[in-house]
Amino acid sequence: MIVEVKIPSPGESITEVEIGRWIAENGSLVRKGDEIAEVESDKATLILVADVSGKLSVLVGEGNSVAVGSVACTIDTSVDVPEKGVIGEVLPAEAVPVGKPEVRKESESLLPAAKEQLQPRITAVAREMMKVHQLSVDEVLNGLKRIGKKEVESIVNQPLPGNVFATSRQETFSREVKRERMTMLRRKLSERLVAVKNETAMLTTFNEVDMSRILEIRSRYQQKFSEKHGFKLGFISFFTKAVALAVDYHPSVNSMIEGDELVTPAYVDVGIAVQTPKGLMVPVVRNAESKSLAQIEQEIKDLAAKARNKKISVAELTGGTFTITNGGVFGSLLSTPILNPPQSAILGMHNIVERPVAVAGKVEIRPMMYIALSYDHRIIDGKDSVGFLVRVKEMIEDPSKMIFNGKDPFDLLLDL
Repeated sequence: MIVEVKIPSPGESITEVEIGRWIAENGSLVRKGDEIAEVESDKATLILVADVSGKLSVLVGEGNSVAVGSVACTIDTSVDVPEKGVIGEVLPAEAVPVGKPEVRKESESLLPAAKEQLQPRITAVAREMMKVHQLSVDEVLNGLKRIGKKEVESIVNQPLPGNVFATSRQETFSREVKRERMTMLRRKLSERLVAVKNETAMLTTFNEVDMSRILEIRSRYQQKFSEKHGFKLGFISFFTKAVALAVDYHPSVNSMIEGDELVTPAYVDVGIAVQTPKGLMVPVVRNAESKSLAQIEQEIKDLAAKARNKKISVAELTGGTFTITNGGVFGSLLSTPILNPPQSAILGMHNIVERPVAVAGKVEIRPMMYIALSYDHRIIDGKDSVGFLVRVKEMIEDPSKMIFNGKDPFDLLLDL
């Protein structure tokens, strides 16, 4: 029986997608539940999964656009698929012969030492997995992707110690040019970035934050936090919480324009910019103002993992009211983040660097971070943009204020 595999709908507003990459090759055997293709939309990369086991026939090539609901491939269930062994391998009748038989035999006889050297080293984890699934080394090697031009070139051009196929002479320069089609996600991102520059009155205000208290808290409570929650306490959860609370004092920062209306949500859904192999994605932590640091940290961790592993849904990437981007993880000292439309503001975090600062009339070395707020001046006035950033700074430098919704504990105690 021939089973059609159709393109699922990534979201209500998406009518067309693009085949980014076929994970399983045309003519290969696939099992039910196997990932067979990456599907690109203008918002996310989704995974196409085999509904049944059988032989795969690809109908739409990589890089081609296809309507949602169209048939991307078929699976012939009349072809038996072994429970174990080679999956994703092209059937023998469709395999491409490599060289002449006599050439292969000659190379085998000339390189007996090479065959000895090519015995793979097996890690303890891999050996245990092989034991559980009752797989031999040969079965694992046979299950690998067939050898193609790229695999051979990677060995020839990047010799390793003891590699008999390594060339004796390495080229010192190259004039090669790589060309590849931009993904639908990258094209859409490019369009939106240009639109931001052309359609908003974007400005950026800067400040700096003393990270001493946050570092002290992380150092003091990290072990206890990790033991209870199962993951480490990072920096971005503090900033996410501080942003969500600061919005209460400067609601225009959480506003956006819809037609002739100014929309200001009563909640704060914070998008966290995540760099993935397919480009920048911004999963959303919803109602950040009502969540604890542990809840925010867990959600960011889970969403980031989904984005990087192409498991994230379009719903998890839409609806944010504010965005945070952390260039500090790449070593950025200072930058001007660009707005994430239709939002009106974005906070940029940066690298923590020890610098001399004046503290109570004395020079001290403190761990400092520059922070930047880019905002749409059509909606947010200078007073609110600066005041918002100062409020975030105050809560990071004195995290106890987050317990009291951004207020000074002593102001509450003294009824000020």
